This record gives sequence, structure tokens and C-alpha cells, in this order.
Amino acid sequence: MLKLKGCFTAIVTPFKNGKVDFESLRKVVKFQVEGGVSGLVPCGSTGEAATLAPEEYLAVIKAVVAAAKGKVPVVPGVGTNSTEKSAAMVKKVSALGVDGLLAIVPYYNKPTQDGMTLHFSELAKATRLPIVLYNIPGRTGVNMLPATALGLRRKFSNIIGIKEASGSLDQVSEIVNGADEDFAVMSGDDSLTLPMMSVGARGVISVTSNVAPAEMQRMCELFLKGDTVGAAAVHHNLFLLEKSLFTETNPIPVKYAASLLGLCLPEPRLPLTPLTEKNREALKKALTAAGIGRGK
Repeated sequence: MLKLKGCFTAIVTPFKNGKVDFESLRKVVKFQVEGGVSGLVPCGSTGEAATLAPEEYLAVIKAVVAAAKGKVPVVPGVGTNSTEKSAAMVKKVSALGVDGLLAIVPYYNKPTQDGMTLHFSELAKATRLPIVLYNIPGRTGVNMLPATALGLRRKFSNIIGIKEASGSLDQVSEIVNGADEDFAVMSGDDSLTLPMMSVGARGVISVTSNVAPAEMQRMCELFLKGDTVGAAAVHHNLFLLEKSLFTETNPIPVKYAASLLGLCLPEPRLPLTPLTEKNREALKKALTAAGIGRGK
């Protein structure tokens, strides 16, 4: 069974002249594996899944599984704002050799809590693989309440955790207090990872680890081993970088940062646009200050 702890990287999808750059994608995966992360999450928000054609989406997942070579678990993002389409997607992706699925709350149509329960029930019944719920109200427009997440866990043993990006430590605490020991909360906000771990989260599904995999993994490992002072030191070293990676819509800044490390081009897919000049210098300085790569 998939173990959720440490740093799972929500990896970027590299593009070159508007097409998926599979050579760079393999480079990205290699960098992550060598950085010692606990897992990879392709085709999430950071992977621009919303703008991938269906055949590109499946091809990216296959490529990441092949490049990872079983060294780390691969947990791709799945989900649409249609339950029927999402369940069909779950079935297709489950056949690609992945280790689990990160399933986002349906976006735009703003389902009720009952609607979320019925939606995720259908996804859980569509696969035997572990499912990680993904609550990100800033993108979906609606918040999954702790009672909904906990109720789903009680109904389905293959719902094993939640990526929490509500920004609420109270919400994290409520989930942790009500969950069994096999249900994991993972941070969905890089800069809140350490505070969330202090109230029971077990790690992060991270954007920052695209460029700082070893550092994000080390912070999580130090905390889990009880070295809270060491973990806090890593947190503070990365804090400016973490904030700089969200000066514009994710993954615009992190793609630029990854390009500075020679991992891929800084090219997002429309409607996202490249990082503006005014934010480039600040990001370079943040990389340098954190001791990441050349920062230039």
C-alpha cells in the first residue's frame, strides 16, 4: 500500500514549441529521484493537466512511470468536474502502472458536501488503487469540509489521505483528530508544511521541490525524526523561495526556476504566460539565497 509521508513532488510538464518535451520530462524525473523525494505527482495543477489533450495526459503519465523505474511511487492527478468523466479517467490511469491517484474536488460547478461524497464514492469504486483526496478551494471554488473527508475514509479503505490546501491549520487539526492512523494529511501549501506537520500532517505534495527536492525531503524527514529545530532551519532557508514561486499563477514561476537549473524551458501553455521580467530577478535572488543551483 502507498505510504504518504515526506515530500512528493507535483512535477511540471515541460513544453517545447507548444508540445510536450519528453526528453526534459525524463530529466525532471531523474533530478527528483536523485534528490531523494518520496514520490512523484505528474499531471496535477503544477503539471498543467487542464491544458493537456487526453492523449498527452496519458503519455505524460506513462513516461513518468517509465522514467521512475519503480524507484519512487507515481501518483498522478486525476479528476474533472464531471463524475462520469472522472471515473472513466480513473479506470484508464489505473491501468498505466501507477501507485495511486490524487483526485481533485470537482471545480467550477461547486458541488455540495453531499455531492463531493457521491463523486468520490464513484471514483473509489472505479479502482483498487489508493486515492488521495485533493482539497484546494482557491482553484475549485469550494472547500471540502473535514467531516466529508473523514466520512469518505470510513466508507472506502482505498481513500488513504488528503492533500490539504485550504490554508487552515484548524481544518488540518480537525482531520487529524478524527482520522485513523492509516489516513494521512499532506500539505498542499509549501510554506505551511512545517506548521501543518506540527499539528499532524506527514509531509507535503510540493511545488518547491521541483527545484529543491533534497531540501524539501530533508525538512520533512528531520521533522518526522523529531528534529524540529533542524526542520525549522530548512523551512526558514526555503521560505523566501517558496513565496517567490507564487508571485504569479503556479506553475509560471517554478517553470522559470526549473529553466535556471537547466531542467526544462520556462514555457507554460496558454492561457498561462511566461514569468514577467519584474519577477524574474526576485526569483533568481531567492534561488541564490536558498543555495539552490546557480540562481542565474
